[in-house]
Amino acid sequence: MTERRVYIDYNATTPLRPEVKAAMIADLEIYGNASSMHAAGRLAHGRVEAARSAVGKLLGAPPEALIFTSGGSESNNTVFQTMRRLASDPSGRPLAGGRNEIITTAIEHPCVLNSASYLKSLGFKVTFLPVDGYGKIRLEDLRAALSEKTLFVSVMMANNEIGTIQDMGEISRLVKDAGAFMHTDAVQAVGKVPVNVDELGVDYLTMSAHKIYGPKGIGALYFRRGSPLFPLIHGGHQEDGYRAGTYNNIGILGFGTAAAIAAGEVETYGREISALRLRLREGLEAAIPHIKINGHPVDTLPNTLNVSFPGAEGESILLGMDIMGIEASTGSACASGSLEPSHVIMALGVGPELAHGSIRFSLGWGITVEDIDYIIETVPPIIARLRAMSTLAS
Repeated sequence: MTERRVYIDYNATTPLRPEVKAAMIADLEIYGNASSMHAAGRLAHGRVEAARSAVGKLLGAPPEALIFTSGGSESNNTVFQTMRRLASDPSGRPLAGGRNEIITTAIEHPCVLNSASYLKSLGFKVTFLPVDGYGKIRLEDLRAALSEKTLFVSVMMANNEIGTIQDMGEISRLVKDAGAFMHTDAVQAVGKVPVNVDELGVDYLTMSAHKIYGPKGIGALYFRRGSPLFPLIHGGHQEDGYRAGTYNNIGILGFGTAAAIAAGEVETYGREISALRLRLREGLEAAIPHIKINGHPVDTLPNTLNVSFPGAEGESILLGMDIMGIEASTGSACASGSLEPSHVIMALGVGPELAHGSIRFSLGWGITVEDIDYIIETVPPIIARLRAMSTLAS
């Protein structure tokens, strides 16, 4: 095993920025409970609210429209459970004759898919919209699915596996015209592309700090003024009663610092990281025959490249790369324990062989041209060896 390590799995998580780490270490001295009224509590509370403002600026949102959560999964679950409570009787079943239909897509993160499936088990009608070969939903499919009974629609802004970015403005307009609520999981989009909640037209948006070089275990939920929100975690008065629990001062401060940095770097990130992504794509295409690039060629995250290698199995590719110091992924980190082919790649209409042989390279700050060239040099022999073994086995 080589000593050289090239981490190219930034969609799974990002390292802490040095500035974020320094801010969190400094905040260890701010020990007061942010809910307390004495001086130590007021100091901690001030840091929390400064971080809230920084996160809000990253989204173009007022700080009072944000609540801090433990991450994207909790934020998404909070929205789904809010919708359940809004449209259910005391037993938890959807109200007869009311808005009890939910629309989402076939390529969502597991926390959204499983939340939708849970509501379906309670009696809600759930439509999982298909996507085209590039991973985009068809607006005509959404129009056909919307009705006067649609309660809300949840569409991820950018896919975590293939990077495809949806036409969120158009989607939101259709949803709002139907009188329904609009939610987007923007965990992978925030900090990589410009995100403005008013331009998107959404009622709810979720994000997570550890995708933008902040700490794990802290995220945020944006909800538009007038949109209903019920707490997922009951208890004290924190977050205006929307989310109970002692404030995670250190995590929140780290989140705010990361958000402030990301807000000033989005354009630079898009330009520099997309250039590296293009170099990687062209290099692999030139060196390895018969590969397939998954995702939209234009409307895509600047850092995400998903490649299928026919004749080679994904886990074997990962092991071969890991031996050579290249750390990538076969798809969502939240589904890495599954032996099933990626539901996202399968939804594109490709066969299980391509789905099983897909690798996600997700770039970020810290990746260099030398790293990209090392991957281009190292991966082709791995694929050739695995394809040869597969041919011999057949």
